[in-house]
Amino acid sequence: MRRLSPVQHKVPCLFLTEVTEEHSRKRLGQAFQVMATDQVNPLALEAHVERALPTEKLDGTCCYVTCYQGQPHLWARLDRKPTKLADKRFKKYQHGHKSFKGFSWNVEEDFRAVPEAWIPAHGVRHHEGQPVPDDHGHIPGWVPVQTENKQYCWHSSVVDYDAGVALVLGPGGQSPDLLELTLVPLADLLEQTLELIGTNVNGNPYGMGTKKQPLHTLVSHGSVRVRGPPPPLDLRGLRSWFQESGEGSVEGIVWHCDDGTLVKVHRHHLGLGWPDGDCSFSSRPVEVLVDRTAGPDDRLPGKNLLASLSRLDGQRFGRLRDIRWDT
Repeated sequence: MRRLSPVQHKVPCLFLTEVTEEHSRKRLGQAFQVMATDQVNPLALEAHVERALPTEKLDGTCCYVTCYQGQPHLWARLDRKPTKLADKRFKKYQHGHKSFKGFSWNVEEDFRAVPEAWIPAHGVRHHEGQPVPDDHGHIPGWVPVQTENKQYCWHSSVVDYDAGVALVLGPGGQSPDLLELTLVPLADLLEQTLELIGTNVNGNPYGMGTKKQPLHTLVSHGSVRVRGPPPPLDLRGLRSWFQESGEGSVEGIVWHCDDGTLVKVHRHHLGLGWPDGDCSFSSRPVEVLVDRTAGPDDRLPGKNLLASLSRLDGQRFGRLRDIRWDT
């Protein structure tokens, strides 16, 4: 199974897009909306998207596993963003031109400082030694997740650096619909990107955990196939698939082409809202396979996610959103 490479942080849309005068449904403050046309992107056609593997685009925050201080480590997505003054100038330009094309940045002066360990994403272009902002005025990058940093407490909850493992949710081997929640060595995830989903991420569209029992997990990009027959590749058919089929209750689709090309479509490209009722992903059955030897941090019942899940080892739940444990 192919997984999203950190080199491909920007994935093209299945369709060619156009800019409308509506305000963006996805990005606050963006005075225009990017909408799909009925013309399939030539890049997708060249990559034979009709033969590609459609996978579910999950709604969370992107993570990356690579080495930090010589050990496999989880990194959180941290875009370097413009200062308030530069952002105001950028938005004024967008509003006047209905586009971000042609805007000129001074990276040294216009962007906020980032932690010393921060690195730009692999696909970011550079000019004269400086990273070049993307079309939205951000410089995508990564920062190592350190357990003492409360800003990334939900990231930290899914890793144990002493044991060198991460909590990962993915398809099980027993049936096509079954998911397995298990511990995976960080070394086995090196140079992969994953999505962190859960209670305190993006409004929790999957209904995972509770305020008292927050539940978060990583999901490897490209690991969750779209269920049922392949979605149609024409605009009208795909919009109907999202609206009318049970399999279509997903945030979006990422097609994995034979040559490694990735192509995506998001519901907002089709003018559709998200989340939309019960999500397909959260309705799938899950088996918890967290066989864990107790450590010093496991003495706090309900405070340590991995310790709590280890008490559920071997149990199966009818839906992802049903996972609970006693405190």
